[in-house]
Amino acid sequence: MHTNDTHARLDNVAKRITAIKEVRAAKPKSLLIDAGDVFSGSLYFNEFKGQADLEFMNLAGYDVMTLGNHEFDLGSSPEGHKALADFVKGAKFPIVSTNVNFSNDSQLSGLFKGGTRFEPKGGNIYNTLVKYVDGQLVGFFGLTTEETKDISSPGTVEFENYIKEANKAVKFLERRGINKVVAVTHLGYDDNPEYDNDLELAKYVDGIDVIVGGHSHTQLNAPVVISADENGKAKDPTVIVQAYQYSEYLGTLDVEFNKKGKVISHSGQLIKVADKAADPQAAEMLKKYSDKIAELKNTPTGGTAVKALEAPRTDGTGVSVRNSELPLGNLITDGMLDKAKAYNAETVIAMQNGGGIRATINQGEITLGEVLTTLPFGNTLATMKLTGAEIKSALEHSVSQAPKESGGFLHVSGMKFTYDSTKPAGSRVVSMDVKNADGTFTAIDPSKQYVIATNAFTAKGGDGFTVFKQAYDSGRVTDLGISDWENLRDYVAKLVNVDPADEDRIVDIGR
Repeated sequence: MHTNDTHARLDNVAKRITAIKEVRAAKPKSLLIDAGDVFSGSLYFNEFKGQADLEFMNLAGYDVMTLGNHEFDLGSSPEGHKALADFVKGAKFPIVSTNVNFSNDSQLSGLFKGGTRFEPKGGNIYNTLVKYVDGQLVGFFGLTTEETKDISSPGTVEFENYIKEANKAVKFLERRGINKVVAVTHLGYDDNPEYDNDLELAKYVDGIDVIVGGHSHTQLNAPVVISADENGKAKDPTVIVQAYQYSEYLGTLDVEFNKKGKVISHSGQLIKVADKAADPQAAEMLKKYSDKIAELKNTPTGGTAVKALEAPRTDGTGVSVRNSELPLGNLITDGMLDKAKAYNAETVIAMQNGGGIRATINQGEITLGEVLTTLPFGNTLATMKLTGAEIKSALEHSVSQAPKESGGFLHVSGMKFTYDSTKPAGSRVVSMDVKNADGTFTAIDPSKQYVIATNAFTAKGGDGFTVFKQAYDSGRVTDLGISDWENLRDYVAKLVNVDPADEDRIVDIGR
C-alpha cells in the first residue's frame, strides 16, 4: 500500500484508516509506504506542525516513509527543523533517505544512521533499510528531489545527485545478497528532468524493481513499467506507482518475483478513500484536532468575496494558478503591494509565485481558515531593489515553461507585461510596464532601479529565481517580517467587498 503528498489533509484520514485495514485484512503481510510531503498545505499543519498527521500514521502502522521537499518548509523559521525532528523522533516507523545530507543540521544529524538496517526501528532516518516480507528480504532506499533547495527552506541540509546515490544504494544492497529493491522517491513521475524524476531514475539505474513515487501529484491508475534503459536497450522491468494527492486514494501494488529477483508479474490499483466508511477509532481521535481547526476556520476576516476566487490546476496547458493571471493572484499581489508601501513608499511592484497559492476562496464571508489554506506556508513579505533588466530576467523565468505549469509563475501587481510562449525560453517577454500613481503605465527602463515586494521564499531564490538570490546575496532585500496570510487577511478586511478581476496584467500573445 502506498500514499504520497497527503499535505496534512486530515479531514478524510478516518476513511484512509478503513481502506488500509481492509487491505490488511485481505493481505496481512502488506507493507504501507509513504513517499513524502506529509507536511504543509492545511490548517492542521499550521496548528499542529505534523504531530496530528504523525498520530494517524502511527495508528495506521506505516512501515517506511521518505522525506518530501515540504518536510523542510520550516527550515528558515526561528525553530529551524525542530518540527521535522520531533516528527521523526515520534514516528513508530523508520524514515529512509539516501541522497540527503543532514550532517550540518544540529537537530537532524543525530537522527541519521548510515549503512543499512535489517528490520529497522522507528524514530530514525536510515540511508538504506531491509525488511522481511513473506520470508523474503526486500531492500529500500529513499530519494528527495534536489529541487528542494529551490522550492523549500532546507537551510544547511544538502541534497546529492539522485542517480549517483541510487546506484550506490542498489549496489550496497546487492552486495548483501538482496535482489528485491524498492525506491521510495519524492522526485516526481515525469517532473523536470533537469532536476530528477522517476522515469529517468528507472532508465538510468539498474536493479530497481519498484518505485513508489510522489511529488508530482500524479494519478497513476495502473502501474507503469519501464523495461528499457537510457540507451533503449532491454532491462529488467521497473514498476512505478504514484497515488495522486491529499490522501484521496490509497495505492495498492502486488508484485511477484522469480528466484533471481526479477519482477515477473504485477497488479495495482488506486482505492478511492471517499468511498469508505470512517474508522470509528480514528474518527474519535480526529475530533480533538478538527474541533480546534473548525474554530480557526470560522473566524471571519471582515472581508466578503463577491464571487469565488479560483486557484485551478491542470494536467495539461489549461488555465492554472501556475500559468495564468487570475483574480485571486491579483488580489494577493495587490495586498502585498499595499502592505509593502506602508513600510516603503517607493515600492511599485509586487510578485507572488503561483506555487505558493494553494486553494480557492469560496464566495461569501472570507474566513481566516480560507486565508490560511490559500497561503499556508507563512512566508514573510520582503522588499527588493531590482533593475528593469533584472525584472525582465525574473519574468523570463516566470514564463519559461508556459503554457505548462510552473510553481515559479509570477502573479503581479503594479505592472503589466506581455510575452510570447511560442518563442524560446529566455527570450519570451515582449513588453513590461510599471503602473504610475495616476493609473497610467510607463515602460520599464532596463537600467533604472525599482523597489518590488515579494515573499521571502522567492526573494531568497526559491522556485529557481537566481536573479532574486543574487539581489538577496548582495544585500538588496529587506524582510518586513509579516506573514503572507496576515497581508491577505488585512487586505480583504480593508476592502470589505472583495471583487478582483482579470485585468490583462499578464498576456501571452502567442496563445
